[in-house]
Amino acid sequence: MNIALIGYGKMGKAIEEIASSKNHTIVARIGANNWDDLINLDSGKVDVAIEFSQPEAAYDNIIKCLELGIPTISGTTGWLDKKMQVEQYCKDKNSTFLYASNFSIGVNIFFKINELVSQIMDKFPEYTAQMEEVHHIHKKDSPSGTAITLAEGVASNHHAINSWIETDNTSKIEKGQLPIKSLREGEVPGTHTIQYSSDVDSISIEHKAHTRDGFALGAILVAEWITDKKGLLSMKDFMDQRSQ
Repeated sequence: MNIALIGYGKMGKAIEEIASSKNHTIVARIGANNWDDLINLDSGKVDVAIEFSQPEAAYDNIIKCLELGIPTISGTTGWLDKKMQVEQYCKDKNSTFLYASNFSIGVNIFFKINELVSQIMDKFPEYTAQMEEVHHIHKKDSPSGTAITLAEGVASNHHAINSWIETDNTSKIEKGQLPIKSLREGEVPGTHTIQYSSDVDSISIEHKAHTRDGFALGAILVAEWITDKKGLLSMKDFMDQRSQ
């Protein structure tokens, strides 16, 4: 498989290492300093583009890949106000696109666990929910895309919760809001904890990434899966196929 890496930071380098170990070929490494290489990319020599860049660059990167007819997966967060435009462009071009807030297989299993727990806790109004997410100090968006996906999973399965709010110890939480506390510490790859608390006890579920390798491996597995497909796809599609 020939891969174009769009974004060549820590995640891009982690993806490259795992791709090489699986005998894939990196045919382009495109960052902020050589964006013209994306414009001039020979799409006939690329099987898939893996886009992990910055929020301000993601939209243009994805649009260009779709324009070139390259199946594209993106894990960049913080640009989703333009996601509907990207999806429509993908349809118009009869191209292939998959966005995920997190490609880690473990995190996507955690998404399903989170939804199940939310369904159960919906029956017990004496428990209130809150979330904490911790990432490295270089992460620009807050809360993380993974935290937002988790919050949406809670809200879609728990009738007492209809939205989320980023909070600190002084924030006022309105009825129906899931508070998310976002911390940025050192080089933490990512920890997400959802807690349900009552007057007598607390129940927590947590996912803790030890390295970026889980995200990178998941991106490669999805890239391998998507190359012969068309249209708008999701991690749910991929996970459903894996669980068959």
